[in-house]
Amino acid sequence: MFENLSDRLTAVVKKLRGQARLTEENIDATLREVRMALLEADVALPVVRAFMDGVRAKALGQDVIGNLTPGQALIRVVRDELTLLMGESGVGIDYAAQPPVVILLAGLQGSGKTTSAAKLAKRLKENERKSVAVVSCDVYRPAAIEQLRVLAEEIGVEFYPSAANAKPRDIALSALDQARRQFKDVLIVDTAGRLHIDDEMMQEIKDLHTALNPKETLFVIDSMMGQDAVNTARAFNEALPLSGVVLTKTDGDARGGAALSVRHVTGKPIKFIGVGEKTHALEPFHPDRMASRILGMGDVLTLIEEVEQKVDKEKAAKVAEKLSKGKGFDLLDFREQLDQMKNMGGLAALMGKLPGTAELPDHVKSRVNDKELTRLAAIIDSMTPQERRFPAIIKASRKRRIATGSGTQVQDINRLLKQFDQMQKMMKKVSKKGGLKNLIRGMKGQMPPRMPF
Repeated sequence: MFENLSDRLTAVVKKLRGQARLTEENIDATLREVRMALLEADVALPVVRAFMDGVRAKALGQDVIGNLTPGQALIRVVRDELTLLMGESGVGIDYAAQPPVVILLAGLQGSGKTTSAAKLAKRLKENERKSVAVVSCDVYRPAAIEQLRVLAEEIGVEFYPSAANAKPRDIALSALDQARRQFKDVLIVDTAGRLHIDDEMMQEIKDLHTALNPKETLFVIDSMMGQDAVNTARAFNEALPLSGVVLTKTDGDARGGAALSVRHVTGKPIKFIGVGEKTHALEPFHPDRMASRILGMGDVLTLIEEVEQKVDKEKAAKVAEKLSKGKGFDLLDFREQLDQMKNMGGLAALMGKLPGTAELPDHVKSRVNDKELTRLAAIIDSMTPQERRFPAIIKASRKRRIATGSGTQVQDINRLLKQFDQMQKMMKKVSKKGGLKNLIRGMKGQMPPRMPF
């Protein structure tokens, strides 16, 4: 998400670095580029105007005074205004109610409500240790009820069955009664959507809201809707007392205009963003971190949190112990590292959170993709256990067999073995006394320069 906007704003940042002082003239020239970048990102025109007014007022006022150079100061103002536009600080689920806390999901058909219900249930269960139940009130699409049942079974949360011939209100109240009797902490209610907003849909969701009196009413919206997101968000905000927004399919949206527009239109915080199809692909939304990411400054805090949550600590400890005993790092270990990387969203997701990567040349960024991870995994899977443990035995005939088995070329096998050899040397350095410290010291000169704020 925000790939196009980030590229444009990073270019603006580069130009500003050389400015000796800020003048009304170069502020205007810079803001024109920022305005074009926002419009190209599908941000609604009223939102762009409000944003530009805020930046101009602060840039020409006292906000630019400090230890920063004028160019850096303007970038800081843009970052602060982006953060303000997206909500200032991250907001989670409000549990200040007698259990079960009811979370009602609303939105158009195809926005990702059912998948988001499962993702949210998994997150609350695993990260916040809540006892969660889910129910579907989408009686118009029996497949949606079955989908939620399958997902609930996969993530290990309670699913309350519902029938296509029942009334949504009766299904919801029955589920609430069961959740109370089973002492559930949270009940997530998935509702029906339509291809467009209509009176019948809005009345049904209003009736459900009245019956359940949910603590959280989350508006689920497809981030790829672009300008249509504004009208849809406005309609739901007028019909329901929304408490927050869930943005879905952000991994497939290079523009990100919906994220900037919906918050402004509804006045409600974006609480979560969907970053993939898997049930773990839901992240809390932090406006300040996202603003830094848009400006190419990375998002190291989120990266650290993801490592804490998604990396298998037991496997990592085994590799560390193996290295500490002087045993070599083999292709089995490498294969496990590929799986760990996939669990964290893949190479592209990791790169987006590292500072300075926005300034990498396009031809370098284009080579960073998750197809490469899949290719490497396929090659290793086509090897024998002995070849994985002792890669040095892989000669010409073995390379041809592995290439045939993995659907790749012999040069792909050579490339993998070369990459592995480099990684093996790096691991040997780490395993030596003081190796990690020396390795980091050696890498410092290769790291991109940090932003000065």
